[in-house]
Amino acid sequence: MAQRPARKKAQVNTAEVVRTERLTPHLMRVVLGGETLRGLGVGEFTDHYVKLLFPAEGTTLPDSPEPFDLEALRRELPRQQWPVTRTYTVRRWDPRALELTIDFVVHGDEGRAGPWALRARPGERVHFLGPGGAYAPDPAADWHLLAGDESALPAIAASLEHLPPGARAYAFLEVTGPGEQLPLAAPEGVEVTWLHRGAERVGSRLVDAVREFAFPAGRVHAFVHGEAAMVKELRHLLRLERGIPREDLSISGYWRLGHTEEGWRAVKQDWNARIEAEQETPPAAAA
Repeated sequence: MAQRPARKKAQVNTAEVVRTERLTPHLMRVVLGGETLRGLGVGEFTDHYVKLLFPAEGTTLPDSPEPFDLEALRRELPRQQWPVTRTYTVRRWDPRALELTIDFVVHGDEGRAGPWALRARPGERVHFLGPGGAYAPDPAADWHLLAGDESALPAIAASLEHLPPGARAYAFLEVTGPGEQLPLAAPEGVEVTWLHRGAERVGSRLVDAVREFAFPAGRVHAFVHGEAAMVKELRHLLRLERGIPREDLSISGYWRLGHTEEGWRAVKQDWNARIEAEQETPPAAAA
């Protein structure tokens, strides 16, 4: 019986807060930097992400510029004292300045990462795992579709900046209102549609907009991420109704209403497997 490959040890990276900026009422930018970031494996994808580590309540993390051994820490401490992780997309990486930019959706004191971003000060040390990532716009596609809520805004913004001149792309971004819009850099001809949901359910305006969109001819490369229920609806639309091949579609629920990241992570794999099983096989034709 073949042995399973050894699990790769989680590499903890350490950086310092360089500066912060309030972009909109609900979006906070934190720029991390330092020599410890030299050689960070960012650049291949536009949806690169990192997993920030925060101390469990009543504990602290090592205050050192050197990475610490997360696996040893987990061996030595009970689970309730393990660091808490929060996953965020890399908005921008500057390998010359060694600066990693992360944008945080914030709602006052709600959550762990948002309140930290609001209070972060230059010089404060941050520990994180990663980067990971899997998507970048395919230059061979005839056109691109990008759709998401606030959680997908950093990846969509990075993807638009990555598009070559002359690329044909349509981006749909749902936010609470006009005050949450940001100027986005993109090649001439790219169409960006901002959707304001107000008090409506997250994703409702986005689903309607993509459903009503007149799809151009040709091969599309699509990126759809955000709240899980919204993603489920759009996956059905794109895979079954529009017939987009799975390999031309990057789609996933970044988060789910009513769930913490830990809660969503615990059920996400089963949720995705169930949705994939339901939506990969077209319904049988009526007798």
